[in-house]
Amino acid sequence: MTDLLTRLTEMLDDLDADVDETIDLADEIAASGDAGLLPRLQAELDRALTERNAYARELLGGVVAAIGGPDALPTLIRASAVDLGDDQDGLAAEIVDLVQADPGTARGLLQPLTEDDDLSVANRADWALRFLP
Repeated sequence: MTDLLTRLTEMLDDLDADVDETIDLADEIAASGDAGLLPRLQAELDRALTERNAYARELLGGVVAAIGGPDALPTLIRASAVDLGDDQDGLAAEIVDLVQADPGTARGLLQPLTEDDDLSVANRADWALRFLP
């Protein structure tokens, strides 16, 4: 699976990579459920944010959400709090789905983030809490 993740990161860095193939590969990695990939996925997500790559943030955020489940909410909220000038539709949907899938875990993870020193993180956590059932 690591080789697939290496290939995905290469495709996300390649402006000429086929979009459908990139999405299919991200979906394959997400479907694996391999939690051992989470540290590397989170590192790649951080790199996407540093490089201001909104496309990579969307795809990697979806993979992190699929593999990490509700426990990934802090990572996704922090990633979402970075303004890259995109609409974040996909990432927002992943966050909402995770909040609604496990409201108890979501509340426990998001509530402390509403007090984060980074106001953008605090605001995104507050936004996500609005989707609790």
